[in-house]
Amino acid sequence: MVQALLEGEQILDVRKGGIREDGRHFSVQSSRLWLYPTLEHQRPELLKAAYARWIEPSPGGSTGPGDFVVSGWADVVGAATTSDPDVLDALDGKVIWSREYVETRFKWKKRDPLWILAMRVHRLVEPIAVPYRDAYGGCTSWVDLDGLPDDPASLPSELVLSDVAFEAKLKGAADSIPGGFNPPTVGAPDRD
Repeated sequence: MVQALLEGEQILDVRKGGIREDGRHFSVQSSRLWLYPTLEHQRPELLKAAYARWIEPSPGGSTGPGDFVVSGWADVVGAATTSDPDVLDALDGKVIWSREYVETRFKWKKRDPLWILAMRVHRLVEPIAVPYRDAYGGCTSWVDLDGLPDDPASLPSELVLSDVAFEAKLKGAADSIPGGFNPPTVGAPDRD
C-alpha cells in the first residue's frame, strides 16, 4: 500500500486495527506519519491484478524482516468510519486492495467500524534506510520508528500529486462515503 500512496495511485487507507493495537481497536494516533513499508498483509493475491507486481518475493524466498527504506510520509487530511457494506462498492475503484480483501477487513471485528483515512502524501528527496527492529513487527497500525525526525516535514520532500489531482481524488473519495470525511481526531477509537 505504501507503494500505491507514493505513486499517487491511491490516497486512501482502510483500517480496522490490528491484533497488537491498543485495546485492539483502531484510532488515529497522529495526523502526520511516516510511510512504513511493512511486510504484514503483503501478498499479491490481496491486491487487484494490476498492482500485484508491487509485491516481490524477497531474495531467497524469505519474507522475514530486514533493513528497509522509508521513502515518504503523509498528512491524514480526513477520516471517516462506516459500518455500511455498500460503501465497499463505492471504494473499490479508489484502492489497490482486492474487493475480497477489503471485505474481509470490513467483516473482521464486526462491532468495530471500518476506518477510511484520506492522506496527502509526500515523497522524500532522499529516502532513509532504517534498521529493522522486532518491535516494528506484527499486526498493528502505528509503529514508532527509531532514528527518524519527529516531524517528517522537517526533511526535504515533494508532494506526490499536484493540488488539482489530489483535490479531484479527495472529492471522488468523499463523495463515495456517506457524510464524507471529517478532520482526523487524534486519540480514542471511534464507535458507531
